[in-house]
Amino acid sequence: MIRIRPFEASDWPAVWGILEPVFRAGETYAVPRDLSEEEARRFWTGEEREAFVADEGAGEGLLGTYFLKANQAGPGDHVCNCGYAVAVEARGRGLGARLCEHSQQMAVERGFRAMQFNLVVATNAGAVALWERLGFAVVGTLPGAFLHPELGFVDAHVMYKDLGPGS
Repeated sequence: MIRIRPFEASDWPAVWGILEPVFRAGETYAVPRDLSEEEARRFWTGEEREAFVADEGAGEGLLGTYFLKANQAGPGDHVCNCGYAVAVEARGRGLGARLCEHSQQMAVERGFRAMQFNLVVATNAGAVALWERLGFAVVGTLPGAFLHPELGFVDAHVMYKDLGPGS
């Protein structure tokens, strides 16, 4: 049974094992492909963000991870932002959806009123379809905003979901 729990410092090597291939591929996150491990750790688990991990119980490896943070400061801090990553061997099992659903629950518990994804690469069709299935809407498209390593400049979407009652 998959459980999602708060990140612990001892989880970092396994989280890095999930994140490194995603970041090195350069197809979905707007981070340098040669991002150091320490820079990645600050990006994923740094101040003003909360990280979570998914596993199948004690002694099993991590299957996925996400972070939750305010998207903006001050008057924009009621909207949160998240990033997700699933281990290669755990893909296709619905874990991305579980992580997103869990993040929405955590966001509501923390008082956020909405969730916004700032840069969903349009060529990442699986993610776009998943987020739409989970109630997110494309509220804007940024032409050529992402430099894909194989496809060149591709569009990126801003996706948004109201987390209020009845949304």
